[in-house]
Amino acid sequence: MPASQQYIDSHTPLGANLHNGGATFRTWAPGAQEVYVVLQDPGENAPSSWQKNPHDLLTKDSNGYWGGYFPGVTNGTEYRFWVVGSGTSGFKRDPYARELQLYGYPQCNCIVRDANSYPWHDQGFHAPAFNDLVVYQFHIGVFFAEDAHGNDIRPGRPSKFLDVVDRIKYLADLGINAIMPLPLNEFQGANSLGYNATDIFSPEMDYSVDGSNLVPYLNKVNALLAEKQCLPLTSDQLSGQINQLKALIDLCHLHGIAVIADVVYNHAGGGFDEQSMHFFDRPASSDNKDSIYFLPDGQAGGLVFAFWKQEVRQFLIDNARMLTTEYHIDGLRYDEVTVIDQHGGWTFCGDLTNTIRFIKPKAVQIAEYWGTERWRGVVNRPDGMGFDVGYSESVRETLRGVIAQAVNGAGTTINFDPLKHALYPTAGFPAAWKTFHNIENHDLLYDDHDDKKPRIPALADPGNPRSWYARSRSRVATGLLLTAPGVPLLFMGQEFLEDKWWKDDPHASHLFVWWKGVQGADKHAVDHHRFTRDLIWLRRKQPALRGEGLNVFHTNNPSRVIAIHRWLPGIGRDVVIIANLNESTFYNYSYRLGFPIAGHWEEVFNSDIYDNFFNVISQGNPGGITANGPGMHGLPSSAGVTLPANSILIFARDRGDG
Repeated sequence: MPASQQYIDSHTPLGANLHNGGATFRTWAPGAQEVYVVLQDPGENAPSSWQKNPHDLLTKDSNGYWGGYFPGVTNGTEYRFWVVGSGTSGFKRDPYARELQLYGYPQCNCIVRDANSYPWHDQGFHAPAFNDLVVYQFHIGVFFAEDAHGNDIRPGRPSKFLDVVDRIKYLADLGINAIMPLPLNEFQGANSLGYNATDIFSPEMDYSVDGSNLVPYLNKVNALLAEKQCLPLTSDQLSGQINQLKALIDLCHLHGIAVIADVVYNHAGGGFDEQSMHFFDRPASSDNKDSIYFLPDGQAGGLVFAFWKQEVRQFLIDNARMLTTEYHIDGLRYDEVTVIDQHGGWTFCGDLTNTIRFIKPKAVQIAEYWGTERWRGVVNRPDGMGFDVGYSESVRETLRGVIAQAVNGAGTTINFDPLKHALYPTAGFPAAWKTFHNIENHDLLYDDHDDKKPRIPALADPGNPRSWYARSRSRVATGLLLTAPGVPLLFMGQEFLEDKWWKDDPHASHLFVWWKGVQGADKHAVDHHRFTRDLIWLRRKQPALRGEGLNVFHTNNPSRVIAIHRWLPGIGRDVVIIANLNESTFYNYSYRLGFPIAGHWEEVFNSDIYDNFFNVISQGNPGGITANGPGMHGLPSSAGVTLPANSILIFARDRGDG
């Protein structure tokens, strides 16, 4: 007699789900002849000689879904599917498995997990408005890990979800309000960028801490919870990949930081093992066209999802739904949406974005979309795909180009015109905040990429990334990024002048982010961190820097100066940003510029003071300036200003209140 069909119908969720003293199991395998559930005690290895048990046989419905109810299954029960196909028979991991056995991958069991077992503390958290976001990108596996004595323990083993806990207060102090780790789902091998997932519902096991090493992490987590007047976790509540990732998200929320998941729905795998979702119903043919989840088309070493199939679309939407509900994720960054669009996924994208918007309207949806009509990524159906924010390379390429031109010597003219145009919204974008900007990111700086680009300090002075030229030009580049319209992204280490490429391999310790520098070993790193921190907080205090008003009213290419007016339409709160890449200072208020309002303007930011902070010989406009001259540059008033060499200044009418 097959497994019970109690609680099984077309609305029963896929995967293993605890229900009424047992669990429902449901999976999609339209070409399979039989599908069984193998239940095991925790830690027991799957027997190679296992024989099919008729009581474990699932029942197939008319749509190719197999299901059954198993009483007595509890949180922690281990299982796998046994699939009998037209070609082969054997174990398959559940594509919907919430968690996998910690050791032995890919020959490992799936684990039944209660979706609601983690005791969340983040009920009072509200994610930032989309236009308020300042995003920090990093890779869990090489980001940070120190022992109790402050020794770096990253070399030789991946960093963990709970290692990132040590950086939460640092990130909150920096002022960023969202983190965007590279993909967190299970991939083959101990190290990867994460874009080769094979089990997208399961957190990466190499980012998890096993029970024998849990106590120091439990103490750190509970200390942070105590600071927020929250009840402590038990070791059981912090065990396993799921709850460790949830604890990280929970603590981020308690410190005012949103979490954006980097998800890969254009393809899966960089190679598939025999028990993976590839050929899940074990067909007779090994031709990729017979795989139920994928197209034959390759992408990044894996295979593109078959977006024309409703079941595949639902699989991916279910994953996004799980992240936003079970994990309290505050947004999704969708990798290479261009590939989805090119393979028939236009309708899927609209269904996906609409679903997440219905479930969690405040969850930001960011598309890496490089289509020829970029605007179609960020407008709603029928004309677009409905993402909230879209990537743009224009500010990155033009701003990096400006810095590269500055390297050619003091007498070189810098062409600011391409940057001027790049600062305005991408053609067709309905709002400036819908653009996602960066000047450093994981792809651009990855050591193994043939087309990698230098980090900003190395670009600013290829001969010495710690010289005054490198430091001051890097401040200008970061300053223009953080004052530009749109959503800015910083890549790990950018905030303190990291100058090396990076790699996901924990054996490549020479490419790790050098935390010792910002912890005091490098004065220039400390100073640049202070500069970045103060500028981020200024962005958060001055709403015009996050608003829609933009007028790049002055570019002086021979003198290497650009000036920008930002404001809130209909409200004001005007701000003027002036960047000077001239290697000489314009002294004694000698550089005349237009200003949008007559009267007094406070100099609320001056990058020159951060060079060997506090720079006692810094130049600037102490006490501010008064715009009382005739109109200039299309603005009604003007003033003379002092412009320090290689600097960025910000003038405002008030000190800012957010």
